[in-house]
Amino acid sequence: MACILLYSRVAPSSYRHTRTCICIFSLSLSLSYICYCLLFSSDAIMQKPSDPTQNCLRLRSDGGKKLQQKSLYCTLPLNARGTRDISLHEANQSNASVNLNTVRNNTSDRPTPNNTGSGKFGNKKLPNAIIVGVKKGGTRAVLEFIRIHPDVRAVGTETHFFDRNYDRGLDWYRCLMPRTMESQITMEKTPSYFVTRETPRRISAMSRDTKLIVVVRDPVTRVISDYTQTLSKTPDLPSFQDLAFQNQSLGLVDTSWNAIRIGMYALHLENWLRYFPLSQIHFVNGERLITDPAGELARVQDFLGLKRIVTDKHFYFNRTKGFPCLKKPESSSSPRCLGKSKGRTHIQIDHDTIEQLRDFYRPYNVKFYEMVGHDFRWE
Repeated sequence: MACILLYSRVAPSSYRHTRTCICIFSLSLSLSYICYCLLFSSDAIMQKPSDPTQNCLRLRSDGGKKLQQKSLYCTLPLNARGTRDISLHEANQSNASVNLNTVRNNTSDRPTPNNTGSGKFGNKKLPNAIIVGVKKGGTRAVLEFIRIHPDVRAVGTETHFFDRNYDRGLDWYRCLMPRTMESQITMEKTPSYFVTRETPRRISAMSRDTKLIVVVRDPVTRVISDYTQTLSKTPDLPSFQDLAFQNQSLGLVDTSWNAIRIGMYALHLENWLRYFPLSQIHFVNGERLITDPAGELARVQDFLGLKRIVTDKHFYFNRTKGFPCLKKPESSSSPRCLGKSKGRTHIQIDHDTIEQLRDFYRPYNVKFYEMVGHDFRWE
């Protein structure tokens, strides 16, 4: 409009045709400008939001050291370790040269935790319950029997996290766990935990609500079983008497031998009670686990707050092994028994040696009965 007014004043009336051309030209320029503005804004509106992962990668490749550090943590989602992983595929898409080892905090030498499971497969969680002991008490049997329960998922191998691998961290430990649904219990078993002094404090630091299962057995029978297993792996092992006694004629038992020390249950339990109440510790009777597996598993299920699904219908007694086995599951063609190391025939120990060991363990047994409120009658 400004152009029209201007040229109407400047050009004389005799040049009406010229004025008309100038006005048309001015209008076309205005319309062109308006169309250009509309097209530009439309492109901005229709443009898809950029991928935050690519933005992060682009910033990292373009910026300096300070900008690189910011770009690694801008909008990437957190993983279970609390860091933000960038996949190789994403890096290729953004044409950014990213050092993946740096992004992942140099954790390529350990398992990568994954806590973001789907609803179908569940998540990896720290254990709700741990079978902490004792060696040669029946821990493997308890684990295999309780795993029949649909609400229990357990690690098959001993993790030894709280006694040997604690420096690897809880994320490493969590990565070893099976995936579980929200309603399921995650379990593991490592029998050496019960006699490792640092373990109660470490488990308590993880969770004070962790439920603990201890499978105990007559300490004399247990130490003979322990020696039998070790002898099968080390044929040149000294005799049982040489390891068990400092001076057998005087009845002096060598408590420095770990196989002897494990059976001093009261001594180890005192350490656990400093960090956990007795109500959070369940004691499985190793002898009754052999004669009445369903009864012992019923009490374990009660302790874990589970419905009693594992019953006597799941067991049969294998006379060859002298130990209960699981009946044939629907998915298998044969019954399932524990390995060859379970139910192994013990070496023969003379009566006098056994009586000396019973005299040694008696005061520890009596104290243990008092502490747990149950007489196991190990005589």
